[in-house]
Amino acid sequence: MWVSGTFHSLTDLLKHALYFCETLSVRDLALQVHRRMLRDLPLLEVEQRVLLCLRQHGCFYGDSRGLWRLNLEGDRRNDGFYHFLLTTRRPTSLKEFHRNARKKARQLVAEEAALITDGRFVHYDHDRWGLTEWGGGISDCSLKQLIIRALQSNPAGLSTAQVCQVVGHWRAADRRAVEHILRKYPYFEQTADDLWFYNAATRVVYERLLDRYLRVLERQKSRYRRAREAWQRRQARLEKQLAEVEAAQREVAAALAARAAAQEANEQLHTRLAEKDLLLTLRKKEILHYREQLRRTEAKANSILYQCRLWVQRARDGEAETVRLRAALEKAQSGLEAMFAKLQQYRERDRESKARLAELKEQHATRVAELQTEIITLKERLERQSQTARREEQRLREEVHVLSQDLKEALESMARLERELAFAQGEAQKLREDRRRLEHELSSPLVRMALGLMRRVRHLLAR
Repeated sequence: MWVSGTFHSLTDLLKHALYFCETLSVRDLALQVHRRMLRDLPLLEVEQRVLLCLRQHGCFYGDSRGLWRLNLEGDRRNDGFYHFLLTTRRPTSLKEFHRNARKKARQLVAEEAALITDGRFVHYDHDRWGLTEWGGGISDCSLKQLIIRALQSNPAGLSTAQVCQVVGHWRAADRRAVEHILRKYPYFEQTADDLWFYNAATRVVYERLLDRYLRVLERQKSRYRRAREAWQRRQARLEKQLAEVEAAQREVAAALAARAAAQEANEQLHTRLAEKDLLLTLRKKEILHYREQLRRTEAKANSILYQCRLWVQRARDGEAETVRLRAALEKAQSGLEAMFAKLQQYRERDRESKARLAELKEQHATRVAELQTEIITLKERLERQSQTARREEQRLREEVHVLSQDLKEALESMARLERELAFAQGEAQKLREDRRRLEHELSSPLVRMALGLMRRVRHLLAR
């Protein structure tokens, strides 16, 4: 009988799996649980939770080989509820059972805590209880577990076609897939007459070696992850330092651009000063021309003054012209003084510009020296870090070589065990043939009669 329902308990999933497969390891149980629940957790943590649940509940028990089984004897106080479910053949809640069952049967049912630890019962949704044998757990079992169940049910051995036939009763299976699994795992043993047997001891050894290999791989993966994170942090630091160097180079470029702008402004200032000097030279020539005219005018005035007695009116006009010319001369002299003051101001500005340019040159030289020193320091640090990384890479390669040697030794020991196992299987086959021969010899009526007489003699002697 198959009953559909949703399981919310890890204990119920383990009950279904162990009811059908009879014996499973913690890893196989964790794989089945991981397909139904706890999908967001890693497989190692699921194995830890499964192992904790198996140890907490008394309906599970394990053997020395690490295989777990389900105890179907259960609690005698729950027999009434068990027989009631066998009769109704459908999931039932405890309230419904108390309403419909007889008083004597109700007294035999314990609390729900006792049903949880009883291997015969599973808890469905909507607070209903059912029997473990209803679900069977076939939908959660892999093809490998179905093959193990088939070979465990037939300890005398099965051929490949018989294995496919037995598995086909539970689930549709391809012959190629069955043969692939039978030849893949070493605990499926094939005899000369094409019979397959299941060896639980070999499976324990194989899973232990596989666990050891997986742990080694996990440790190597964690080391590689830590090394990669360290390299990423180093790369981030170097990228940050490179960004700082680039920012410093941009600052140097900006300082050089400012220096070029200052030089251009200085050249423009020199050009303006040259233009001012030219204007002053022209102004000087004009003043000299005026002075020459004044000299000539004074000579003319002297001649006029010499003839003033004769030419009074002309002398007065000459004096008026002289006054006017003297006023123009004073005006020209005042303008010349103003031009000399402006020239002095321009010279002061030129000296200030030259002092500022010298200061900028000194600051630029200091900044360039600091940046060169910092670049040399960063290059030396990068070289040291590169050497450290090469040494770390060499060490990791040596560790990988050592682990490869260990794995090779483990595989060689496994091959040696397989040869010893094959030899033991041959001896077992010889013992089976001897047993069949003895059974055939003992099947004779005369032998049976002799054995009966011997038993009676022994009985009489014992009396």
